[in-house]
Amino acid sequence: MDYIKALLSNEMFVAAVCSWATAQIIKTIINIILTKSFDPGRLVGSGGMPSSHSAFVTGLATSAFIHAGPASPAFAICFVFAFVVMYDAMGVRRETGKQAELLIRFTEIFSANYDEFQTPEETLKVLVGHTPLQVFFGLLIGIVVGVIV
Repeated sequence: MDYIKALLSNEMFVAAVCSWATAQIIKTIINIILTKSFDPGRLVGSGGMPSSHSAFVTGLATSAFIHAGPASPAFAICFVFAFVVMYDAMGVRRETGKQAELLIRFTEIFSANYDEFQTPEETLKVLVGHTPLQVFFGLLIGIVVGVIV
């Protein structure tokens, strides 16, 4: 129990988790507005607006900046980590989502035209990456929540 108290008193950890949670809640609300239905998977799922990954790492980096200072090793590590995560979200992970969309289309075409082709039981996940705008809004959430915490 002392570990949980210690973790919850760690402002850098709390800032990161609160930033992630805020982005996930906003993402879920946006999804409700767009689809007119509640999807509980959006509360924990990746992809979409805003980027909760970006909010998470930016909240951490912002808190490190405030608590340890811009010249600290903690801030340097958090900043580099945040940059890599956000770059990856816009690059590799976004391309993975585009490839998944294409493979799903191929699967639909093969399923419709070839009887011997078996449709996969599980559909590929398309929402895995982010647009630069989604990353930017995640970054803003992380900074704001990091400062508030």
